[in-house]
Amino acid sequence: MTSTDSAQKAPAKDPWDLPDVSGYTVGVLGGTGPQGKGLAYRLARAGQKVIIGSRAADRAQAAAAELGHGIEGADNAEAARRSDIVIVAVPWDGHGDTLKALRAELAGKLVVDCVNPLGFDKKGAYALKPEEGSAAEQAAALLPESRVTAAFHHLSAVLLQDPEIESIDTDVMVLGEQRADVEIVQALAGRIPGMRGVFAGRLRNAHQVESLVANLISVNRRYKAHAGLRVTDV
Repeated sequence: MTSTDSAQKAPAKDPWDLPDVSGYTVGVLGGTGPQGKGLAYRLARAGQKVIIGSRAADRAQAAAAELGHGIEGADNAEAARRSDIVIVAVPWDGHGDTLKALRAELAGKLVVDCVNPLGFDKKGAYALKPEEGSAAEQAAALLPESRVTAAFHHLSAVLLQDPEIESIDTDVMVLGEQRADVEIVQALAGRIPGMRGVFAGRLRNAHQVESLVANLISVNRRYKAHAGLRVTDV
């Protein structure tokens, strides 16, 4: 190799050159709740293999039967074991306990945390600051053998679950430590028509992404809307 050859840099990777994720099985913990149910429905409708997880297997199976599209239901532990990618969509107040109980089943898995730590009072929604910094960072601390990312925070459960809506017009901000993992989640978001996954930083930046949901709730209440986000010039 000549000095000229060694001085030449390899071409930069196209950030939109994302992997094929169509063969992955996706588990949705908390899949009987509004957000989890909506995500499960949209991904399965796009052709993804989906397993809904719940604390009670019969509740998960009932929700799966209601949604159709080949979705299966199981308890959280079985859903985690059988999935390649696991979306965490449980309520914030059960987030830590759920993940602690599933540490073994989630070992080696790509975990996508979409939980928003929020409080509510007479003034509306407001962001909570977990001790670890964010829900995603709490997940990373509790699941040291998992590959934790954060995404799907700003989606309207109403739009996700509406079978009359063909396309969800929004971007999904994806955070994580490893580029390969982030790109898998971006590609997964892109399976849903109208949706696009955009890299938005490492997990230390997850708090403000999770917190922004409080602002979107205020937008929705004022304008009677189901607001989402678009990142411009990207």
